[in-house]
Amino acid sequence: MEIKISPVVLVTCTLALLAAVDGKLRYENYGVYKIDITNADQLTLLQKLESTPNGYTFLEYPAQVNKSVEVVISPSEKFTAERLFKKHSIGSTLLTSNLQQILDKERPSRRKLEGFGWDDYHTLEEIYEWIDGMVAQYPSVLSVDTIGQTYEGRDMKVIKLSYKPGNVGIYIDANIHAREWITSATITWVLNELLTSEEPNVRFIAENYDWYIVPVANPDGFAYTHTTERLWRKTRTQHNLLCYGTDPNRNFNFQWNNGGTSTTPCSDTYSGPAPESEVEVSNLTTFVRSIAANVKLALSIHSRGQYILFPFGYNNAPRAYNYQDLLQVGQRASVDMYKLYNKPYRVGTTADALYVASGISVDWAFAVAGIPLSYTYELRDQGEFGFILPADQIVPNGEELLEGFIAMIDEARVLGYM
Repeated sequence: MEIKISPVVLVTCTLALLAAVDGKLRYENYGVYKIDITNADQLTLLQKLESTPNGYTFLEYPAQVNKSVEVVISPSEKFTAERLFKKHSIGSTLLTSNLQQILDKERPSRRKLEGFGWDDYHTLEEIYEWIDGMVAQYPSVLSVDTIGQTYEGRDMKVIKLSYKPGNVGIYIDANIHAREWITSATITWVLNELLTSEEPNVRFIAENYDWYIVPVANPDGFAYTHTTERLWRKTRTQHNLLCYGTDPNRNFNFQWNNGGTSTTPCSDTYSGPAPESEVEVSNLTTFVRSIAANVKLALSIHSRGQYILFPFGYNNAPRAYNYQDLLQVGQRASVDMYKLYNKPYRVGTTADALYVASGISVDWAFAVAGIPLSYTYELRDQGEFGFILPADQIVPNGEELLEGFIAMIDEARVLGYM
């Protein structure tokens, strides 16, 4: 089954790429389709489509049969796509015919000089400025360090919150996938709560554990989603004229390229030319190694779908040695999160609950860094808004996440980990 790229498509993609340099891509009349994968031929076709610069943006990688994925399709490709789906008996449902209308509802109209808050999403510069301000306000317990620079020369910052020496450590990263804005928004809200809340449960976890937080683990990609292409996922490493970026959460040096990845540079799940080829991933692993001996809980914050996932994700992976404990801690978090807003979070290994994925941070943290409780949170929602979560959901999502953290730590203490 061969997919050929016509010269016209190549020229169109090149022009779109160049145009994006001077302005932000708009998604007027872009359709979002839910695609059902029912056999191996359909899967192969969709994987080839996903890896080609052709007017299709897959919001999930088509990793396996009997799964559904959502695809954004440009207006110029709409009729071609619908004919292709019909030809190969691929069931499709049009979720929206104009993605830009959803994007326009993501953020409120901002007034100038409002300051930092959680009723809107913020740029990298605004997040870093807020962090520096908080460090100045709480210098005895809060510090910030740069753990390295990105491909494009931006700082990667880590925050440390510590009320006293001798605490067990908790490591968190967010926004390793650039378009998942809700992740850095919620984790900054959680950090603010750890500093300011007077709730006893929050004060306990704030003051009795050291928190290491990387609020934006993919600064180049995150900046690009604000300036140029809202749905960008990867880093910004240039591979050739048309293909930029590696999926940093397929680039970790554990079971690299063992399922759920692409070796094609244009794919959104491109695993890179080698493990830790991305400087951002190398910066993260170097830092985590430096604190790992004292860290018992590692959390990578993603969106979407409402999952709490733990190792492993790669092909034919065995159960983790402490599988039952990982499941128990995750289920406790899910139950307590549900009590707030009745949002269900499914718990399981990445491969069982979501899809096969390899070279991912949670597996590396567990198997290489030796952090016994390692989880991926996939935040809201389950389909209505997807990655374009309206800003008025930041605080409720943050409240759920904080409740999940409290529950995880409490259950981990019961089991003797913390």
